Amino acid sequence: MKNLLDKLKPKQPQTVEASGLLTVTEGAKQKIQSVIEDQGMEVDGLRISISGRSASAFEYGLGLEVDPNPDDIVIDCGEFKVFIDSESAENLKGATVDYVEDLNSSGFKIDNPNTPTWDNPKAQAIQQLIDERINPAVASHGGQIDLLDVTDDSIYIHMGGGCQGCGMANVTLKHGIEGMIQEHFPEIKNIIDTTDHAAGDNPYYQPSKG
Repeated sequence: MKNLLDKLKPKQPQTVEASGLLTVTEGAKQKIQSVIEDQGMEVDGLRISISGRSASAFEYGLGLEVDPNPDDIVIDCGEFKVFIDSESAENLKGATVDYVEDLNSSGFKIDNPNTPTWDNPKAQAIQQLIDERINPAVASHGGQIDLLDVTDDSIYIHMGGGCQGCGMANVTLKHGIEGMIQEHFPEIKNIIDTTDHAAGDNPYYQPSKG
């Protein structure tokens, strides 16, 4: 009966020392605590997650947590706790969370020794094509293509550098990138551009007005 009752008990989050998974600097701790105190409500702590990726780096989500998941890994930082989902934790080992404030910008910065790798063989092959054929071609215009995700018949990309906001970005996508990828991977029917082209500040070709 005891074993059965143990199984019925709610699963408790796993609490670990900060240094065992990631490091939160004193500057980051002070800023996080200040943000929590400004909320005027009960907050359990800060959630850090990996929300996406590019070809060479992870993208992160940071937000205040009010309803932790029982499966979370919990890092005790003294005045508050940091919550990390188990899927993100593997790729955050050894990372450092800092808060940087200078004349140009301020915000949280995550230094992560881990780099994204593709487990999917198709994604690995598409990444190789982008690295060896596509990016050298768009590099002459100061551009770069990042592979974000691969499904059965679609891939998701981000167009950076001179390609972001470029007036010829759609032509590059339709007649260059799509053609080359579908030539090698005919099962890929959709190449989806996730880029916010309105935010591009250095496009190679300025978009037409009107």
